[in-house]
Amino acid sequence: MSDVSVLAISGSLRDASFNTALIRAAQRLAPTGLTIEPYRNLADVPPFSEDREAQPPATVVDLRERIAAADALLIATPEYNYGVPGVLKNALDWASRPTFPVTAWVSPLAHKPVAIMGAAPTGMGTVRAQLQLRQLFLWTDSAVVSKPEVIVTNAHERLAADGTVKDPTTETLLRGLLDALVTRIRITQLAATAA
Repeated sequence: MSDVSVLAISGSLRDASFNTALIRAAQRLAPTGLTIEPYRNLADVPPFSEDREAQPPATVVDLRERIAAADALLIATPEYNYGVPGVLKNALDWASRPTFPVTAWVSPLAHKPVAIMGAAPTGMGTVRAQLQLRQLFLWTDSAVVSKPEVIVTNAHERLAADGTVKDPTTETLLRGLLDALVTRIRITQLAATAA
């Protein structure tokens, strides 16, 4: 496999986030040729405003450029109040918009392969947030991996902060998601060259 790059976004700002640990686990388990780079500036993305779209803040420009440059996105999301964390939704709202001046409605999320996963200390957290992300990416025409679904429940028992996976089922699912993401990347690349 030739090298492919993935930009990974944790939807949690917490230092000891299970979702950030899940991204570290993905880095550890990534197949040869797949590079996963964590996005570390989520807290710096300002609230979305159409009034600022023509001259977006530097952090927004950087986010869009990094999404555009990556072969795919990997998102690890917690669930807050039955939904996607506000900081993650805000960043994706910025990324979903076209670059000015608008000559065609194209965002860096269009046709971008995306894999979604999540971890929670409970038995249910991240499920509804993942569903909301799938709905969001339907609107942006992103190429979302549908299976396997990676929902790491009781994450404190299954993940270490350094990304060590303590549970064979979690490891199998995570490896499967990364393999499926590589396949989606290849399909997207083939479609682009055929166009």
